[in-house]
Amino acid sequence: MRDEPGATAVPLSLPRRRPPRLPGRRIAVKLLVLAVLAAAFAAQAVGALLPHVPLLLAASAGSLAAEGVLYRWQRGMVSLFARSHADVTVRHVLRDLLLVVGLLRLGEQHREGVYAPLVAGLLVLYGLHWSIQAVSVLVRRTRTLPVVTRNIDASALRLTPAPPALLRRPGPRLAVFGLPATAGLLATAATDAPVYGVAGLALSLGAALTGLGALLLRLLPGRRPAGEQEVLDWFDAWLARYRPTVGLYFSGGASSAYQANMWLEPLARLDGRPVIVLRERHMVQRIAATDVPVVCLPKVSTLMRLEHSTLRVLLHPSNSGKTSQVLRIPTIKHAFVNHGESDKLSSCNPYAKAYDEVWVAGPAARERYALAEVGVEDKDVVEIGRPQLDAVRPYAGPPAPGAFTTVLYAPTWEGWDGNPGNTSVVEAGENLVRALLADPGVRLLYKPHPLTGSVDPRARAADLRIRELVRAANRERGGPRPDASAATGLARRAAELDRLTAAGFRSAADQAERMLRQPEPEPGRAAAVRRAAAAWEEAYWASLPAWEHQVVTDARPPLYACFNRADLLISDVSSVISDFLASGKPYAVANTSALAEDVFRKSFPTVAAATVLAPDASGVPALLAAVRRPERDELAQERAALALRLLGPAEPPPRERFAGAVRDLCAAAGEHRTRRAERLASDLSADLSVPGPRLETGTSTTLATGGVDRSGRPAD
Repeated sequence: MRDEPGATAVPLSLPRRRPPRLPGRRIAVKLLVLAVLAAAFAAQAVGALLPHVPLLLAASAGSLAAEGVLYRWQRGMVSLFARSHADVTVRHVLRDLLLVVGLLRLGEQHREGVYAPLVAGLLVLYGLHWSIQAVSVLVRRTRTLPVVTRNIDASALRLTPAPPALLRRPGPRLAVFGLPATAGLLATAATDAPVYGVAGLALSLGAALTGLGALLLRLLPGRRPAGEQEVLDWFDAWLARYRPTVGLYFSGGASSAYQANMWLEPLARLDGRPVIVLRERHMVQRIAATDVPVVCLPKVSTLMRLEHSTLRVLLHPSNSGKTSQVLRIPTIKHAFVNHGESDKLSSCNPYAKAYDEVWVAGPAARERYALAEVGVEDKDVVEIGRPQLDAVRPYAGPPAPGAFTTVLYAPTWEGWDGNPGNTSVVEAGENLVRALLADPGVRLLYKPHPLTGSVDPRARAADLRIRELVRAANRERGGPRPDASAATGLARRAAELDRLTAAGFRSAADQAERMLRQPEPEPGRAAAVRRAAAAWEEAYWASLPAWEHQVVTDARPPLYACFNRADLLISDVSSVISDFLASGKPYAVANTSALAEDVFRKSFPTVAAATVLAPDASGVPALLAAVRRPERDELAQERAALALRLLGPAEPPPRERFAGAVRDLCAAAGEHRTRRAERLASDLSADLSVPGPRLETGTSTTLATGGVDRSGRPAD
């Protein structure tokens, strides 16, 4: 339950997280926008019915200004209005209708015929608006392909840049195309000169007709992307040409992309031909920079085409509802690799028994499954270590005399079950941070879980207060800062890393256009990315004052980079402490579970070599003293023994053990395919000797089931 983690540069990683606003302030702003819009429409109605020209003009202008604020700064309100059946089309129609009513009320009875063309023009404009929307839906459907890819040459699919965003979004489109008409009606109301309304309507109609024509051209046979069957045939041909052997299967929400990203590097270093298989379209760009081909197969029928490919093994870093769909493919072996191990129940989920094998780091996880009795047999558990931990540097001794002691506080999130022991942020976070900031020799790195506060508002509020404590401590501490060359160097390294890892997309690009812009990467890009990332990390830390506390929430620097800078970790019961053990450095765990310390240690084996901190943080001074003076560190040997239990032996290296497990499971899949083919051939031969009715029934049944059931036994 831990993260790690013109043309517009779009980094292929987790997005930058903006500081959240306070809930009360958000509500106040929404109510203000709602009140302004309601007041503007009410005033416009009064101005139209009296009639009163200044009031009508002022209210219409205020309504248009509120719309601009809505789309610029309050996008969340747009969907709220839509759910309330007061979307932009309704608001725009109401605004123009009130203007027409005002014109009719202002004019004399014999002048009503003068304004009739304006009303007719408005009706035509709205008819064109709805026509554009209908055609844009058709265009979007032709551009929504059954397979979405990355790092694959998809030029054969006749992909083209997406239509302008203005033509695909009804709200902004109506606001822009209808603005000249609305302005003309306002001018007509102010001057009683219909010519302004006619001119404004002419401009709006011209823009709408141009947009409609541009969309209709995209529906011509030669301008459309490849059709569904053509795309599927192309995908089958790519599978036959690339011949994948091992894949990473992932399904989940946008915030869970870190679970797949942590396995990209080990996957890319395998000797076989790896592939990443996704199920949600939005995840394609959430996967971090990699040279491994990425395919997104949203439909089950498309996913099943993998059955006839050379793919032998799929690795699963998480469980999801859609995992059961791919498990139905009998020609592929499935291994659950998880996205981190801890003492939480999620690390021995009963769902794991659905996989052919469960790959764990060390003996402790094997014992965890045995004790949990969730149906995972010991013979199906394979210890591979943690191949990601190559990036974690080993302990190099205590902080030098006079140097700051760098403490990483990396709490996990609150989870779904409401257990107060999940995260220390709510009950202990502020106490821990205050105790650390009170020591003048401490430099704090605060790295909260990206899902903090997503379930419990108290966690979000506590997180905000902790950040403010850090900012206040920096203001009080002060000190020299690196010269301008450090910032310049960081900017240069960041630009180089973005050049290698970001895709140049227009802001209006859709999935088809992104497929076109992300063909096969240039040879050697992966190695260049690793070098650029390492250079960026060095430049990042060099650009920061040695005395300054940091709140780390962006995708960069990653968690393991913070490990390498820290002398001490304080965290919760999570996979963070298991991974940190690879460094050999001291760590502490906050106990907010209300359990006595001895019971807490017994309940969570990963805490065995930790200093347990109470919610009041009273043990922080003694903990810091033990970090600075190794002779006071009584847990060093326990940490080494626990690391062996949790992460397995250092030799052979986890990377080699992981690659060996992949080879073994691929071989098992190959043997299973051979046996399956032999049984199928045998069944068909037997059916050929049976008279007609039995031949027909037996053959169809055997072909439908593949000759075997999910476990590999002959089908009944």
